[in-house]
This record gives sequence, structure tokens and C-alpha cells, in this order.
Amino acid sequence: MARSRTSSKRQPNYGRRGNGRVMALGVVLFLLALTLAPPTQRYFAQRAQISALQAQVASNTEALKQAAADLQKWKDPQYVKSQARERLHFILPGERQYIVTTPTDSTNPQATTAVSKDLPAGLPWYKRLISSITETGPK
Repeated sequence: MARSRTSSKRQPNYGRRGNGRVMALGVVLFLLALTLAPPTQRYFAQRAQISALQAQVASNTEALKQAAADLQKWKDPQYVKSQARERLHFILPGERQYIVTTPTDSTNPQATTAVSKDLPAGLPWYKRLISSITETGPK
């Protein structure tokens, strides 16, 4: 009878053993994630930096090609002469150069001030001058 009592006391508890395994698996996964997170973050940061540098290299290569094309243009004496004429207004001996300027809006002869509109038209010039001074003076 003694055996039957001890065997009845030691009944297996399967629910508790399964929870321990799940917790151990969770701890292992947590440690794995904690171990792999910093290198993974550095990997993606370095990939982004590499992509940015590749884009910069591509734009610098394009700028270098443009500079080489400009250098080839400047090696041509006719291009240098045309640029000197256009930018610096150089002329060859015996030539005459005329520069035509367009009038700006500030030199518009139709522009009048508010004071000149209010002055009477039949006054002599000196009275108009004095009245324009008094009109624009402190109020």
C-alpha cells in the first residue's frame, strides 16, 4: 500500500513544464534579438550611406564631364574670341562697337508724384516749386 500512496502524490504536472519551455524559448529569442539588433542597425545605416555616396559620385562624374566639355570649348580660339566680345565687350582694331540699352521703368517720363498732380497748372514755376516744397514738408 505504501507504493500506491507515493505514486498518487507524484502526479505529473504537464502544464507547468510547458510554460517553462516557452519561457526559456522566449528568453533565448530575446537574447538573440538583443545580440543581432545593433549590427543590423549599423548594416542598414551603412547601406544608406553607401547609396548616398554612390549618388554623389554619379553627380560628380556628370559635373566632371560637363567641365571637360567646357574645357574643350575654351581650347577653341574662335570660342574664346566670341566670349571676349560678348562678355567683356572687346572689339578688334578698326571696329566700332555700339551698345544699345533699353530704358528701365524708373526713367518713365509719364511717372508723376502725388504732389505734382495736386499743383495748379497756371502758376509760375517758382510758385509751383515753393508749393511743392510746402506740400511735401512735415504735416
